Amino acid sequence: MMAHPNLLLLLLLLSSAAAAEPIPTTLDGPFPPTTRRFDPSLRRGSDDVPLSDPRLAKKVESPFPEQIALAASSSPSSIWISWITGDAQIGSDVSPLDPSAVASEVWYGEESGEYPLMAKGAALVYSQLYPYEGLLNYTSGIIHHVRIDGLHPGKRYYYKCGDSSLKALSEEHSFETLPSPAPDMYPHRIAVIGDLGLTSNSTTTIDHLAQNDPSLILMVGDLTYANQYLTTGGKGASCFSCSFPNAPIRETYQPRWDGWGRFMEPLTSKIPMMVIEGNHEIEPQAGGVTFKSYLSRFSVPSQESGSNSSFYYSFNAGGVHFIMLGAYVDYNRTGAQYAWLKSDLHQVDREVTPWVVATWHPPWYNSYSSHYQEFECMRQQMEGLLYQYGVDVVFSGHVHAYERMNRVFNYTLDPCGPVYITVGDGGNIEQIDIDHADDPEKCPSQSDNIPEFGGVCHLNFSSGPAKGKFCWDQQPEWSAFRDSSFGHGILEVINSTYALWTWHRNQDIYGENSTGDQIYIVRQPDKCSLHIGNVTSHN
Repeated sequence: MMAHPNLLLLLLLLSSAAAAEPIPTTLDGPFPPTTRRFDPSLRRGSDDVPLSDPRLAKKVESPFPEQIALAASSSPSSIWISWITGDAQIGSDVSPLDPSAVASEVWYGEESGEYPLMAKGAALVYSQLYPYEGLLNYTSGIIHHVRIDGLHPGKRYYYKCGDSSLKALSEEHSFETLPSPAPDMYPHRIAVIGDLGLTSNSTTTIDHLAQNDPSLILMVGDLTYANQYLTTGGKGASCFSCSFPNAPIRETYQPRWDGWGRFMEPLTSKIPMMVIEGNHEIEPQAGGVTFKSYLSRFSVPSQESGSNSSFYYSFNAGGVHFIMLGAYVDYNRTGAQYAWLKSDLHQVDREVTPWVVATWHPPWYNSYSSHYQEFECMRQQMEGLLYQYGVDVVFSGHVHAYERMNRVFNYTLDPCGPVYITVGDGGNIEQIDIDHADDPEKCPSQSDNIPEFGGVCHLNFSSGPAKGKFCWDQQPEWSAFRDSSFGHGILEVINSTYALWTWHRNQDIYGENSTGDQIYIVRQPDKCSLHIGNVTSHN
């Protein structure tokens, strides 16, 4: 009898690993805490790529499409396609474009050069307005969003987008739909990246990511860092408040969003990129309006997944159910997001989608000084629910470094807890984080690390090696590995119980065997059955 192809792949991976250096599995853990210190001979960061760089310049005339981007829907039979037409404006007096002036059409088919099918969508414009003298306002180009339905899973499609009546269609692009939900069907590779920005470090990250040929990208918040600038542009700053202490509001230079969209288009026009909001997307403006650019520019399957907000949603890709949570909208147990999360988790059929992967921007488990215990309130509200329903892996960003945890629940080593991984190391202008809360004199005070949203729930540990203390005196036992380097991660789900996680460091010579961290994440559904009951997170 022929072995199952997934089993053959697993045996091949394990045998090749054994021939070289064995790749550990989470079954070998918990692992002794390990730190790879920052190399002081390296720079901690780099400047932003200027908008004059050809990679950020507009390459088409209006009304032809640009900044084309794909996003998965809740199922592989549909996909979102977004793009921008027209010219954005920035100045003291701006006039929004008419979004109905250019149609939102996608022409597509299964053969290159043939587009027998057409879908229509909707268009919008948004403005970033400031009621302060000397600050410039911005209004976007026309942003188009089209959802295509009736697609076949795991099938390649070719498409053009734009307005056929104006003879303004894009060049041909193509994409492959994600596999159907099934315990033996998985995306080829899932790239995970956070806190990207658009520096020379960021471009290296994206180059490396593209070489790894992913079929799906998870962007775990903090995309462009357009809010590191004044509205007049100029040079971005690694510390906004330090460089611009007299700014009346946290300004943002919105053309950075357009440059970022152009830079990312070669990747996002062929691979779905799923985003979740970070603190750098808040971008406050007149009248208390926030998140306008984030909410306008990206399509997410919120309605398809039963969510009433683009700040949180879910989708399936093969045998993986992805949950994207919002840390900058109400996460309390009495709120709409918590109710949606509970319902969403309850509906997951683990016989069909064995893996559940969750993402949000700020990490709950973090041993760096930066953002230490910042979102402890969110952890206390939601951690029990994720543990109860057996979430397997959690990805976050926010901290500009890499950290992988041992399986943990409520700050206690637990073989059935999720594997938490921080990948806020995309390469942004704010530079890499190098200080750990357990380093001498690096423990922040309890008045530090106040979140932009939500309460403050900083705590002293009530048990264990850090009992009675706010910070640990050594790397916490739940922190398996940490490294202050820029990079990105690749998750390869092999079957219903094994997934290979690889983190790639930018500073290494990039090649097939260049990995900063690698481990097989192993599910144990028989041992870790769902903890249906009143599980609460407390200290």
